[in-house]
Amino acid sequence: MNLRKYGEKPYKIAVVHGGPGAAGSVKLICEELSEICGVLEPLQTEMSVDGQLHELKKILEENTEEPIILIGHSWGAMLIYMFAAKYNPLVKKIILVSSGSIEEKYYEDLCNNRESKLTVEEKNELNSLRQFFINPSGQEMNKIFARFGALMEKLDSYEPMEIDNDESLYSYEIFTKVWSEAHALRKSGLMYEMGKDIKCEVVAIHGDYDSHPSVGIQASLEKITSNLKFYELKKCGHSPWTEVHARDEFYKILKAEIL
Repeated sequence: MNLRKYGEKPYKIAVVHGGPGAAGSVKLICEELSEICGVLEPLQTEMSVDGQLHELKKILEENTEEPIILIGHSWGAMLIYMFAAKYNPLVKKIILVSSGSIEEKYYEDLCNNRESKLTVEEKNELNSLRQFFINPSGQEMNKIFARFGALMEKLDSYEPMEIDNDESLYSYEIFTKVWSEAHALRKSGLMYEMGKDIKCEVVAIHGDYDSHPSVGIQASLEKITSNLKFYELKKCGHSPWTEVHARDEFYKILKAEIL
């Protein structure tokens, strides 16, 4: 099953997870927003960018009757950005939460930001995990991928709350296949160019402590669309709904943009 549903019909919102391959990671957002309207949580199963775009299209066509608000976190934000460019009639608004960069020139800033936050112990663990990625045969790669994601989340968080994150659906295979293709799209400039076809309103929400530089996200989007709202959350990392200082403001913004 590649879809979870929350609340009652009609479904006004779909919340798209990151990774790629981190299915289930936005469950808490879906549960919170289901208090005000019906919510879809697509669980991406396809092994390519186009595959995930078509998978999302099919889910929306089968479960909605009018243009929908798409909320995407991290990779999910990048995916709905491309989706809105390709399938305008299905999308009312996109809300990009902690989006990855859509221009390659900002990728180095992300790497430098993360590197500066690493302790010696974390740096050693990260290097160890990367060795598994280089030679994945015979390893429990879904668990290793989940551990890698948890380490990145720790580096990208300001003051996170303790939450139970179900990592049972995480997929290293989806991550490695989809991300290599997505990275190539960004590096070639095609990902940025696609955004020029977006017709709907674009909202971006980004934490000031997120290693993905907010200045790069804002600068890229401002060149693409004049229909942009950009919110920067203070004392906030990559997952605003888990942050002690930013959680309430994050949901306040989301609900205001939805209603």
